[in-house]
Amino acid sequence: MKPKSKVAESAAASCFLVISLLCSCVNGDQMETNNEGLSYRYYEKTCPKVEEIVRSSFSSMFILDPTSPAALLRLMFHDCQVQGCDASILLEPSGDQQFTELDSAKNFGIRKRDLIGSIKTSLELECPKQVSCSDVIILAARDAVALTGGPLIAVPLGRKDSLSTPSKHVADSELPPSTADVDTTLNLFASKGMTIEESVAIMGAHTIGVTHCNNVLSRFDNANATSENMDPRFQIFLRVACPEFSPTSQAAEATFVPNDQTSVIFDTAYYDDAIAGRGNLRIDSEIGADPRTRPFVEAFAADQDRFFNAFSSAFVKLSSYKVLTGSEGVVRSVCDKVD
Repeated sequence: MKPKSKVAESAAASCFLVISLLCSCVNGDQMETNNEGLSYRYYEKTCPKVEEIVRSSFSSMFILDPTSPAALLRLMFHDCQVQGCDASILLEPSGDQQFTELDSAKNFGIRKRDLIGSIKTSLELECPKQVSCSDVIILAARDAVALTGGPLIAVPLGRKDSLSTPSKHVADSELPPSTADVDTTLNLFASKGMTIEESVAIMGAHTIGVTHCNNVLSRFDNANATSENMDPRFQIFLRVACPEFSPTSQAAEATFVPNDQTSVIFDTAYYDDAIAGRGNLRIDSEIGADPRTRPFVEAFAADQDRFFNAFSSAFVKLSSYKVLTGSEGVVRSVCDKVD
């Protein structure tokens, strides 16, 4: 993969730079509420230090574990895509329920639920029963983007938590498969009010983190999934990097490949790779070839500011999807159980 000037930057230095800027995220010019009943000033009186507490709790974890930003961003995506952004992914089984959405095979590798719980504990000491776990997930994901060099996104708050978690079967049906193509992806994000440009931008979240080999190997099971815009040399690399076992084997689940050449920095390298046919998943390759999406892929590869602006807009739309507000939900005092 070709090197970029940003590779030489220190991720730790970027972390401290962004931390110093995070406090200026929301200003008086922001729209106070959005169409989903959320507000940019929701905790102004009830918990004014909420963003500071989330930020301080998360930033130390980022230094100790540079993979945590990608994990938190994925946690938010998977929570919001099943039943909406309601923190249901944090709930443990209760009563006669044996399996929750977390047990879906598509939620394999979900991490940092404990970090959300830890942040929530700190918030309960400062302002008991005020800040929802669903808002904590969104704020942590927002900070994950900023701390890795991405845009500082202003997000409206005021979500409430669900009283229950859906079954694994619901998650199986609502989460996209690892072999999703462009049609599936565009339809998925269109249902959340995103334009094609925003859909391409939200896929840029793949610029940080890794892809587990079980998802890579499942791609090779389908000849059509490897024929579109895939560099033959990169296909050889994936086959060498990932063990030749069943996609469900323990070896395939324990190994992974980086999402792009700068997998701890939120940048435009993902789009460079998509154009060159170096995508780990089917969508990562096809997005750079499909005539509907390629113009935006090329635009984002050439203009980071445009990518950041489109990603910010898409992030707010996704984080506002099917939210519970007012009396529709609750504020859990502990994130993994209903009080």
